[in-house]
Amino acid sequence: MPKEGGGRAEYGGSYMEEVEWYKKPRQISHVGELIDMMKEMLFIKKLFEHHRSLWWASYMFHMGIYVLIVFTLLLIATVIWRQDLLVMGTTLVGMAGFSLATAGCALLLVRRALDPTLRKYTTPQEYFNILLLLAVLLTGIVSWTMVSNPFYVAAAVLTANGSAIPVFVTVHLVLLGIMFIYIPISKMSHYVGKYFSFHKVLWDNDPNFMDNEVNKKMKKDAQTPPEHSWSAPHINLPKNGEE
Repeated sequence: MPKEGGGRAEYGGSYMEEVEWYKKPRQISHVGELIDMMKEMLFIKKLFEHHRSLWWASYMFHMGIYVLIVFTLLLIATVIWRQDLLVMGTTLVGMAGFSLATAGCALLLVRRALDPTLRKYTTPQEYFNILLLLAVLLTGIVSWTMVSNPFYVAAAVLTANGSAIPVFVTVHLVLLGIMFIYIPISKMSHYVGKYFSFHKVLWDNDPNFMDNEVNKKMKKDAQTPPEHSWSAPHINLPKNGEE
């Protein structure tokens, strides 16, 4: 557990190895938690360790997204302060972000379509997710390279000057808006749930005392009758006369 304090995390130890641990205060390392989470967020550590062949495409895509976030912030900065060096740096960052994200997204689509194992577990919604992301990226690349200067578009958006935005760029912005609306109700919002999956699942080794918060919530929930039944035969009670 990365959050184990007292140096125990380095060798996989636990607070339970101490005599009468239940009488002593817990030693929790928030620094250890933060380091482990940053390894996952910045390097997708677990995928690298357990599925190396898929990691390359996934890492390219996620790094591209991170770089594009920086690109967006730099675009806003150029509207406020138009300086040649800043414009040049923003251009390079944008090129890197679009290249990484698009290549990674395309590789993930190909991998899911061609890999026999992944294909079995890939739902139509997951194909839609990747295709939506790819559509946003490709229309962004075309808008930038063939239709309009991104710096002028950023200025037009921030000043609410819609008449200065070409139709194709409008299509790209609409797709981008749809993606932002869609992400919270799809699996693409996993970046939010990852915090809870780490703290409440992977790292949840808190002692199960009778008066802890988990037991209090379980007792409270147990007092609420279920709204739905389960049709599984091993759950339903046998009817009269049946075994």
